[in-house]
Amino acid sequence: MADRKLTRQDLRNAAEKYKNWGKWGEKDEIGTLNYTTPEDIVAAAQLVRKGKVISLALNFDQHGPQGAKSKYPSLGRVNPIHVMLRTGTDAYSGVLDHRGIRAADDMVVMPLQCGTQWDGLGHIFYENNMWNGYDCREVTSAGAQKCGIEKTKSKMVGRGVFLDLPKVKGKEVLDDGYAITNDDLDKAAAAHGIKVRRGDYIIVRTGQMEAKLKAGSWDGYPGGDAPGLGFETLDWIQRNQIAAIATDTWGNEVRPNESEAGINQPWHWITIPIMGLTMGEIFWLGDLARDCADDKVYEFMFVAPAIPITGAVGSPTNPLAIK
Repeated sequence: MADRKLTRQDLRNAAEKYKNWGKWGEKDEIGTLNYTTPEDIVAAAQLVRKGKVISLALNFDQHGPQGAKSKYPSLGRVNPIHVMLRTGTDAYSGVLDHRGIRAADDMVVMPLQCGTQWDGLGHIFYENNMWNGYDCREVTSAGAQKCGIEKTKSKMVGRGVFLDLPKVKGKEVLDDGYAITNDDLDKAAAAHGIKVRRGDYIIVRTGQMEAKLKAGSWDGYPGGDAPGLGFETLDWIQRNQIAAIATDTWGNEVRPNESEAGINQPWHWITIPIMGLTMGEIFWLGDLARDCADDKVYEFMFVAPAIPITGAVGSPTNPLAIK
């Protein structure tokens, strides 16, 4: 799409081409997560060989990316605010609850999509509809009445496939504004000796998060220019029937977007409400990249359930690659 910008007509054409509404029944609320079967999960468990667990999550704290400078508004997202309700100092000084328990308690206040997280199927609308044709007004001030993230609480488990694009291209990080192509994804899978299968969870590394951490600044990361999945990868996603996809960037798709003015995040417009694709964002992939480079194994058991917050349109997660 480098030669011209995506138009509204392009999106209408894509919506018709990739629409999965009704594929799993008119009442479905989890979309492509249906691709992963119990047999797939059993097979994924067989991939565990050395008992190593690798977290793909950033720590949830005040050092996250949401406070960074960006030319785009934060949409109200802030880093987690962690508050202690009772402390060891309280206990030491004799402040006890009515039962006499010496303990600590705490709480956290945070947007559900401020760190490593899943975008739920109630997060993005195409015109006036959400996934499976539900009216966008099903998401009310009381939460998502359809497609709430709690509907996925027994999902996000299966075979994980890691595609390390900078490694395959001989780079530390993909350039900002680089649109990942279908060919890039296929070549990465071939280079890693992996065949992508129906129901897989695809984890794509661009190197951007590591570059920001190395520089000691998140500036530009939330909503700024970034390498990411190009609009053409809708074909790849649909063809391979994957369960979900995640990257180490703020928004998965390439930024600046490949679209004309007035169309922000066009890839999201199709993947979430039209295809029913759950996607992960802000995944930490540095440790996984090093481990896969060492043992040359790019598939693993993947376990990353959402927190079942009723009516939520996204959720923090601690994704685990188990090898």
